[in-house]
Amino acid sequence: MVIEAKNEDLERGFVQLAIELIALDQWIESDQTILQGAISTGNIWQFGQFDRASRAVTQDLNLYRVPADLEDLLRILVKILEPFREDKP
Repeated sequence: MVIEAKNEDLERGFVQLAIELIALDQWIESDQTILQGAISTGNIWQFGQFDRASRAVTQDLNLYRVPADLEDLLRILVKILEPFREDKP
């Protein structure tokens, strides 16, 4: 997962996130078919993903605000990171 922090410019931040996800695809060797990322101003979060097979970047249309949407935001982050837990049964 890549997280890009921006100063209130989510549009420009998402472009940079997309570039970083594409670069990450070239840099890592992994069986993961989807690379996840997020941009954040600190108070506002937005997610995106890169499909390695189709080479397509998808931008989530939802914005998650802290603290109002904190529970949803944390649920998404945990789900993204779940495959990497070392203490999985």
